Amino acid sequence: MAEKKTTTKKVAAPKAAAEPKKAPVKKAAAPKKAASIVLNAENAGFKAGDVYQALAAAGKALTVKEIAKAAKISEEETLLGMGWLFKEGKIAEAEAKITLA
Repeated sequence: MAEKKTTTKKVAAPKAAAEPKKAPVKKAAAPKKAASIVLNAENAGFKAGDVYQALAAAGKALTVKEIAKAAKISEEETLLGMGWLFKEGKIAEAEAKITLA
């Protein structure tokens, strides 16, 4: 006579009361750190040179962001150099873009 193999079926334990799913918590973005700019006549003059060279190389009017990218300096440094150049009458503003005067 052949013996029958018996198998036992495991029953899953009952789940504890389902906990409500929590919405993911979004963290606030960290504020950007301000670039540290040395405010003196020598630094302003160097930044003015960077701005002037970027405008001369482009040969067209650029926005502040475009000037900063072309000169490889921050937008704050770009504004510092532009102030110097505006005072000297070397640049002019036209349609929200800056061009050599």
